Amino acid sequence: MKEFQVSTTIDAAPERVWEVLMDTAAYSEWDPFTIRIEGRAALGEKIKAYSTLSPDRAFPVTVTEFVPNQKMTWADGMPLGLFKGVRTFTLSAQGEGTTEFTLHEAFTGPMMVLIGRTIPDMTEAFESFASGLKRRAEEGGAGESGASEESGGGGR
Repeated sequence: MKEFQVSTTIDAAPERVWEVLMDTAAYSEWDPFTIRIEGRAALGEKIKAYSTLSPDRAFPVTVTEFVPNQKMTWADGMPLGLFKGVRTFTLSAQGEGTTEFTLHEAFTGPMMVLIGRTIPDMTEAFESFASGLKRRAEEGGAGESGASEESGGGGR
């Protein structure tokens, strides 16, 4: 298994942080490692992520868990669990309009022996994502949210 994780406290309510996470088309505005995200963040939807860590490759994932203002999980892998990547975005209300944000990704499966060494160190990218999300969410002010109830926001 190979995994990466980062956590940060954001001076904004979970609803505001969620609103920023749902606007996937805008990730490249605040995360320097994101080239673009195609697709909508909603349960069962397919998303393609393009990263500077591997600019010539799309990373297709499916949104497998979606709890508005709390948790979203992206997953993809090979048949029979030979290789699987699971990225989880977790928001925990901390009171007084603050949110604990955690980004965790785990790569598992028997093919890790071969594939594992091709996975770049994503520590800097995760730290950049968390700090960019923090800045973006705090810019909008705590508790301000235009996110819709059904999808949690306007990801495109």
